[in-house]
Amino acid sequence: MIADNINRIKNELPAGVQLLAVSKFRPIEALQEAYDAGQRLFAESRPQELAAKAPALPSDIEWHFIGHLQTNKLKMVLPYVSMVESVDSLHLLSEINSWGKKEGRVVNVLLEMHVAAEESKQGFHEEEVLDILFRSSDYPFVRFCGLMGMATNTDDAEVVRADFTRISLHFDYLRDLFPELEAFSVLSIGMSSDWRIALECGSTEVRIGTAIFA
Repeated sequence: MIADNINRIKNELPAGVQLLAVSKFRPIEALQEAYDAGQRLFAESRPQELAAKAPALPSDIEWHFIGHLQTNKLKMVLPYVSMVESVDSLHLLSEINSWGKKEGRVVNVLLEMHVAAEESKQGFHEEEVLDILFRSSDYPFVRFCGLMGMATNTDDAEVVRADFTRISLHFDYLRDLFPELEAFSVLSIGMSSDWRIALECGSTEVRIGTAIFA
């Protein structure tokens, strides 16, 4: 079933769009089944869960972190992940840079944009993202790879499309404005309920959990 779901979704993805399997709360056996089906890109949102799963699964898995990350949990996350997609504050960004300096490693990140109607969701507004990238040299141990965002939690497809379009337009604007940021190429929008709309809006990575593992 998991293999069928992965193959069905991948068959719908355009060339150049990555499938990120959101494996939070899923047992290791389910992740292994996805791995056996060829999936190599996985995402977790809880540090303890990531730290338990990563050593127990094949070493060629590429882990992303997509949850709200507290700075006191960096040591549980950064050694395992190839990217932190959910950088949502200057404090977190600064602490990631400090960890990278200490460890001699550049950390790949996505800046999380806040466009949804729910104020409980995290992230930066457009002008804040712009200011960070103007000062990207302040973070020599961070590699800015793109933007991540979530749409408003609604059944109204037009609201979702408007949210994704807003993120996508800013992503394109930033790529044009900062051509020196060669790694800035990832637009991570779209989840199980709205990934097809995200593709229409230019997503280069969809984060899908339920549609794979349920």
